Amino acid sequence: MKRLAAIRRGFAETSEGVQIAVENLIGARLRSFLTTLGIVIGVMTVITIVAIIQGLDKSFQSQIANLGAHTLYVSKWAWFTNGRDAWWELRNRKDMGKRELEAIERQASLAIAVAPMGMIESDLKRDDLEAPNVQIIGTNAQYLATGAGSVAAGRFLVETDVDLTRNSVVLGADVADRLFPGFDLEQVLNRKVQVNGKVFQVVGVMERRGQMLGMNMDSNAVVPYTAFLRDFGGKRSMNIAVSSDPDNLSSLEDELVEILRRVRKVPAEKKDDFSLNRQEQFLRTYKQLTGSLYGVAVGVGLITLIVGGIGIMNIMLVSVTERTREIGVRRALGARRSTILLQFLVESSLVAAVGGAIGTGIGLGAAQVIALATPLAATVNGSAIALGIGFSAIVGLVFGIWPAWRAARLDPVEALRHE
Repeated sequence: MKRLAAIRRGFAETSEGVQIAVENLIGARLRSFLTTLGIVIGVMTVITIVAIIQGLDKSFQSQIANLGAHTLYVSKWAWFTNGRDAWWELRNRKDMGKRELEAIERQASLAIAVAPMGMIESDLKRDDLEAPNVQIIGTNAQYLATGAGSVAAGRFLVETDVDLTRNSVVLGADVADRLFPGFDLEQVLNRKVQVNGKVFQVVGVMERRGQMLGMNMDSNAVVPYTAFLRDFGGKRSMNIAVSSDPDNLSSLEDELVEILRRVRKVPAEKKDDFSLNRQEQFLRTYKQLTGSLYGVAVGVGLITLIVGGIGIMNIMLVSVTERTREIGVRRALGARRSTILLQFLVESSLVAAVGGAIGTGIGLGAAQVIALATPLAATVNGSAIALGIGFSAIVGLVFGIWPAWRAARLDPVEALRHE
């Protein structure tokens, strides 16, 4: 019974403290606004930056999925290098070609799909229409299985296209729109286009894929890699996409290293003269960059919140002085020190929480404006909103301890004499 009575009393005192705090906030609106301004600015800054970063995270992960989550990219080049010397080292490596491709196809037991990728920019033409700077990709029938999209109309390349070096081409969505404006996708099939001056037959059109890291994934044309090597140079270096089951990706990497060192005749004492690139490298680098931005955002927000907390403490000390007689009356009528302490703690926390809520709302609005006015995406989850408001309330609670303690320690007699 005593515990139940204590709970009821605590609830009643808290409710009364909230009521008094709300009345004081409404009664001194300008002072309350100025008090919360530091909290508003701090929370607004953090929420805006967090919203933009979370939006970028979502957009980046969606775009990077175009690389294939379970695909390794074998190349003479590494996606990321450190300094000029590393670039020259990669440049001087032997090209990746048909010999490596055939070795991987024969010996990589963990590979599900193996697709060469020769790439070059060229113009495509149809009559008087032209699609400039199209990325020509030379590959085989397994290209789509490595996570390279899907076909919207017609078919993709088949093995006979590669074996017979057929002039077959699968157009990206933007290229099809440019060369065949107003055509239905089915009407584009079996039409003729010129690729590097050679006539190719359209056998399919790719599904639209959008942008990836600023690169248009729909401005491309896919041809058999045998035709690619014939028309653009047989000694051109290529990349090789190799996909596997998720559980076997690391084992596949070890297997490819062994195969490639053997076929490229790399001595045991020498390091690899090739690179195995994968999606996680982009994600790791991206997280490092955004992690620094998160740190800056949190640092700026914390500094601003501390300044705001100091402002709350200052105003609450003034409030204690102004309400000394009120505190004396309440103490004389039986209010305990803990009741006075709780009242001022609730008030300081409420002031800060209101500031946090306003700052959160402004931050979300600012993020949406940025998203509409710029290419930057913006999104935020509920946990970030709750954290912004909750942390503001904690700041108010911490910086309200000293004023609340001073109010609770006032002598009732002296407080009643205060003018």
